[in-house]
Amino acid sequence: MTWDGEEFVREHDAETGASFTIAIHSTRLGPAVGGTRMKPYPSPAEAEADARRLSAAMTLKMAASGMPWGGGKGVIAVPSGLAAEARDGLLRRYGRLVASLGGRYRIGPDVGTSSEDMDIVAETASPYVFGCTEARGGSGPSGPATARGVHAAIRIACEEAFGSAALAGRQVLVQGAGSVGGALIERLLRDGARVSFSDVDAGAARRLRERDVPFVAPEDVIGAPCDVFSPCALGGVLTAESAPRLRCRVIAGGANNQLADESVAEALAARDILYAPDFIANSGGACFGIHMEADGWSRDRALQDVEDRVTASLRAVFSLARERGLTADAAAREIARRRLEHA
Repeated sequence: MTWDGEEFVREHDAETGASFTIAIHSTRLGPAVGGTRMKPYPSPAEAEADARRLSAAMTLKMAASGMPWGGGKGVIAVPSGLAAEARDGLLRRYGRLVASLGGRYRIGPDVGTSSEDMDIVAETASPYVFGCTEARGGSGPSGPATARGVHAAIRIACEEAFGSAALAGRQVLVQGAGSVGGALIERLLRDGARVSFSDVDAGAARRLRERDVPFVAPEDVIGAPCDVFSPCALGGVLTAESAPRLRCRVIAGGANNQLADESVAEALAARDILYAPDFIANSGGACFGIHMEADGWSRDRALQDVEDRVTASLRAVFSLARERGLTADAAAREIARRRLEHA
């Protein structure tokens, strides 16, 4: 992929065989912020590509949401079967790399890392760490805040597509029932939505099935009929191959980089499927942590801002899309571009 970022840092961890990659895409609006992902990758090149792709998405997320921060991403590519006792040392060494950047990149948790991990990274990278545990003065897990933003995105997308933000009776299929998807499901059930879900984790699936929440097999998610499809697992689920098979009217979820490429947005629009750009819909976790830890806001104020910010941002996107005849994805990117140019 073509990457137009500012700084790219790679370091090998000799003690574990892991590698650290930090991609700083933009500091035009402020210091780069973005989570750190930890998992095995098939190759170093794929880990680096993931960091580049996710860092660009963070720039869009901050700019389109009106936040005065830039975009970056960290990736720790670990060997399969990394020993548990090696994890803490690995995180501390990663923290030293983050600290060496002098604040140009601020980190938080992401796939494969937790608030407890951020506590360890902060031992060597404080004050450049968001999302530490509440016991350490942090904002804690970002999943519930992200879910609150996705919930707002679903409501506004339904308002645009169906003429009403009410979710009672709407059929919503949530792909992924982890920290974001699980919290989202609880909100949707309270709304009276007809919720179904899919997850590759047997434990998560069992807990929800015991509560009579309908389960959709992972291989059947694309093509399952619903009003709203909410991807809340890993990205890349919306492709040129999957778009023609979708049987929904709205897509709004918490996963990063849901579109395999920007052309998929056109394919969705051609089928009259309204897509809420993921970098706005899932911005709640990042905005929440920043407001609590950098701005000193209360938890309640930060959570309310998540809902208000996602709502206002998506309304602006849908309005521009109607006015200019753009896809929602293109309209959101245009809004982000304008903010970056006028920084």
